[in-house]
Amino acid sequence: MSELDVAGLQRRLAEFAASREWQPYHTPKNLAAALSVEAAELLEIFQWLTPEQADRVMEDPDAAHRVADEVADVLAYLLQFCEVLGVDPLAALSAKIDRNELRFPVGRPPGRSARATETGDRHSSE
Repeated sequence: MSELDVAGLQRRLAEFAASREWQPYHTPKNLAAALSVEAAELLEIFQWLTPEQADRVMEDPDAAHRVADEVADVLAYLLQFCEVLGVDPLAALSAKIDRNELRFPVGRPPGRSARATETGDRHSSE
């Protein structure tokens, strides 16, 4: 049985949590916090690596396994967060890409959004 699609993975995660009676703990706040912790654990793998070492991290089987596990944890919490709040993650990402294509047109210097250029704001949020 292959459930390698977003909805299928969300179902598996929901069933996993339900069978362990974890749903009361899967609040938006708790899931956002868990997502942040797992993202930090992913960052920890790279914390003291040079850029060159970071580029080669997947060449080390132990490091590659740790990276894959942390990526899985981040994605699991993100999908659970989206499920609880009713956010379609693929639709949200597609809409964000659409907005960014308008904000960051081809040929504009890196780090300069259209809004930042128009307003002089160099530190606008994504």
